[in-house]
Amino acid sequence: MRLAPEFQFFPSRTLFLYMARTFLTRTLAVLIALVVIMQTLDLLGESGDILAVAGNGEAQLWHYVALRMPQIVAFFLPFSVLLGTLITLASMNQNSEVIAMKAGGVSAHQILAPLVLASMGIAALAFTFNERIVTRATATLDAWQDVNYGPIPKSSNSSGNVWVRDGDDIVHAAQVTGRGTNVRLTGVTVYDRDGEELHRVFTAPSAVEKVGANGGLAGWTAPEVTMFDVVSGTQLKMARYDFGQHITPDQFTLADVTAEERSLSDLAAAVSDLKVAGRPTGPLETGWWHKISGPLSSVLMPLLAGVSAFGLARSGALFVRVVLGMGLGFAYFVSDNFAVAMGNLGAYPPILAAWAPFLLFLLIGETVLIRTEE
Repeated sequence: MRLAPEFQFFPSRTLFLYMARTFLTRTLAVLIALVVIMQTLDLLGESGDILAVAGNGEAQLWHYVALRMPQIVAFFLPFSVLLGTLITLASMNQNSEVIAMKAGGVSAHQILAPLVLASMGIAALAFTFNERIVTRATATLDAWQDVNYGPIPKSSNSSGNVWVRDGDDIVHAAQVTGRGTNVRLTGVTVYDRDGEELHRVFTAPSAVEKVGANGGLAGWTAPEVTMFDVVSGTQLKMARYDFGQHITPDQFTLADVTAEERSLSDLAAAVSDLKVAGRPTGPLETGWWHKISGPLSSVLMPLLAGVSAFGLARSGALFVRVVLGMGLGFAYFVSDNFAVAMGNLGAYPPILAAWAPFLLFLLIGETVLIRTEE
């Protein structure tokens, strides 16, 4: 037994395919245009720094594009869905297609249903793309930028350019590999300070954890050390140098944890490790929740831009409705960034910072759509 058209979510298969195909093609066109423009501008700004390194050439420029483009795609995808929805609905309204659909008994919710379902697919693809590609590209690009576009460090399960403070002393490791009790530091520099005054600088190619007399960890030891005395200006070779008695391995391995560089599962593990170490995790928890709510912003765009689909085009208010739909979409992005910033500062709980803008604008979009149907 078939339901009456007003009780069917998709009253027409032909209408669904037509609207979904139109929406997806226009969203893709907008995304390609935005990515090409922004990638070109970004490359113009970074090409000088890349080519300034000896040995870098065209291959390194293309390598930078390959690493940067996933970030640009992920950032502009929700904007593309918003603009693709506005273009689709405004053109259908201008051509009286929306009026024809409503005359055939299709409600406003049914008109937007194909776009919402297609945007759900976009959100799923965006989540997978972020998890599998964007996080890895971001980690590799950050490591490359840490060495000023020089040779990319070849490492597995590592982080680079880590700074740790031990009292007045400061320890820098160019590369940190391993986890737990198997942490190894590469390119180590120890700045021996007394108050605000620098006395000596120790450099070593590597360092590992030092085992104490009772079998426990007792700081770090570095072989083949070069010591530079700042006061006398002399340099001395040392067979070994012990430092960082109060520095734990997690201070190196978890010193540079960022949500953008880690997948959902890796970030959850890092948050758990930080909690065990007694360190704050608010910003990372906000980032964890936002990895889920962020891609879902694409689902909101048809709802927020739906105001441009209804009303008579000949009334002269179509442009105003398009601007209103665009304003609602950009208001969501502004509130979302603000809430995430508040979550990073600790002013909002992480789950509230990630989900409050989404739920708020979901209610706003649904309210506008219901008032439109009335």
